[in-house]
Amino acid sequence: MPVRNSDQPTYLSREQSFMYDREVNFPMEDTMNEARIEYTEKGISNLSSRRCQVIRVSKSGAILSIPTQFKLPQNFYLEFVGARVPMVGCLTKRVHADNKVEARFLRMLTDRDINRIFVYSTHPNHRNRVLDIYG
Repeated sequence: MPVRNSDQPTYLSREQSFMYDREVNFPMEDTMNEARIEYTEKGISNLSSRRCQVIRVSKSGAILSIPTQFKLPQNFYLEFVGARVPMVGCLTKRVHADNKVEARFLRMLTDRDINRIFVYSTHPNHRNRVLDIYG
């Protein structure tokens, strides 16, 4: 059996989000949408959910504002309730002291999903957006 040099990195020693951190970050745009975070508690199969506000969003990530402080897991699902965008898997990138969370999506949002989010946003920048029912 060959002896491996311990200073060479292995696949298992890398961070789980390594490939997501090297992808292109799309520019964030201000928004104000209701959303729901769903996650499993302590590895048990039942889902818990918390309400939150999405204050910035891009194709590859979002910044969430959570009204109450709780222990957010590393992996969770995010559902845009008003915009009817299906659940998106997320990784927690950073949690700020003022209950803001930077999250990275496991799949990129489509232009249609982004447009739906902006249509149902209460932010003043998206006041005149309309839903394209043919696209």
